[in-house]
Amino acid sequence: MSVLVGKKAPRFSAKAVVDGGDIVNNFSLDQFIGRKHVILFFYPKDFTFVCPTELHAFQERLPEFESKNVAIVACSTDTEESHWGWLQVPKKAGGIQGVTYPIIADTNKTIASNFDVLDGHYEYDDEGGLTAVGELVALRGLFLIDKEGIVQHQLVNSLSLGRSVDEAMRIVDALKFHEEHGEVCPANWHLGAQGLSESHTAVATYLASN
Repeated sequence: MSVLVGKKAPRFSAKAVVDGGDIVNNFSLDQFIGRKHVILFFYPKDFTFVCPTELHAFQERLPEFESKNVAIVACSTDTEESHWGWLQVPKKAGGIQGVTYPIIADTNKTIASNFDVLDGHYEYDDEGGLTAVGELVALRGLFLIDKEGIVQHQLVNSLSLGRSVDEAMRIVDALKFHEEHGEVCPANWHLGAQGLSESHTAVATYLASN
């Protein structure tokens, strides 16, 4: 698993469904450079069980993320037509109707591959035939990307483990606190708590070593 923290997020251009039903070409995160932080999260499949709980959970908190100048973007290896179809299905029927943030169609699986969250891989058998090992879908990867396009946080869950939107919000608050105040955030830091300055950190390091 590649660690992308501290590195430029892989660039891409792909089809996506935006505003709950409009299919656009050449969707890219470049539009947010210099303007917004981005949470890009990958999910395995449309028309499944855990995935809609995550997509709806991010939608429910979307106004709060937007108030912090953070864009939410989802991505899976399904087609844009599949995304569009799922968006027409009501929530009570297992659909994601009402989700308005962009959902990227990583049909060629290159985006998930470049972010190193593609589950499964290709290999050749003894006769030279190409085979797939495992299901080639995205793991539950989440990346917080700053305004400069640098990955500041990444989290990858297995297919069966849904993510915490509360934790995603906490890490957004922590990054923005650090950017605004220059202080670092200790364990279990939350919005409203104190940070640590470099002098505090130096004192703590000294005490721990003596």
